[in-house]
Amino acid sequence: MAWHFAAPGSEGSSMKIGIIGAGNIGGNLTRRLTALGHDVSVANSRGPHTLTALAEETGATPVPVSEAAHGAEIVVVTVPLKAVPDLPAGLFEGAADGFAVIDTGNYYPQQRDGRIAAIEDDGLTESRWTEKHLGHPVIKAFNGTYADDILDKPRPAGDPERIALPVAGDDEVAKKAVRELIDELGFDTVDAGGIDDSWRQQPDTPVYGLRGGVEAVTQALAEASPVRPEAFRG
Repeated sequence: MAWHFAAPGSEGSSMKIGIIGAGNIGGNLTRRLTALGHDVSVANSRGPHTLTALAEETGATPVPVSEAAHGAEIVVVTVPLKAVPDLPAGLFEGAADGFAVIDTGNYYPQQRDGRIAAIEDDGLTESRWTEKHLGHPVIKAFNGTYADDILDKPRPAGDPERIALPVAGDDEVAKKAVRELIDELGFDTVDAGGIDDSWRQQPDTPVYGLRGGVEAVTQALAEASPVRPEAFRG
């Protein structure tokens, strides 16, 4: 069952949001954010003509990737990690002043992305690597969230079953904006530190895929090991 409600005081605060990537996470964020009244532009690598059904379902505007950030206050980059270097130059030209970028990505070297030396040899977190390619600070969120939960698990603030999501990033203003948006979507958040700390929410860490509240998520972040598991090394 999908819940449709807005956070207190959010009425009339529609934002322009660009979503780059229309897979499971991008598609369901498009559904929820349009339901909350936000002005959403959505793009994928195959072109706007392949997004007709999603646009008709949600009212989102399908656009080329190069136009997804135009006027956007928040841009969600939700593409496979290996596709990040192929995103067009000037991706964020025309975005709103002070815009925030959400990175939902994960590094799956054996399963999808191939070996990335800067991550494995130089010790960059996957989101720091993404940030360097994008040329703009990112906020890491939704990377360990089940896509269906975006539709099925929102709960009002204070609900004992409300799930918390870890959020990492260096830009405190952008992080605040992202956490407020996640609250509006129906989830609590836990500050997971800066982007160099975001290994705590990478695949196969205790928080990854955890459907828990603030206390459980905080504990899971604290229990994470900086050693990348064998299954997630290239």
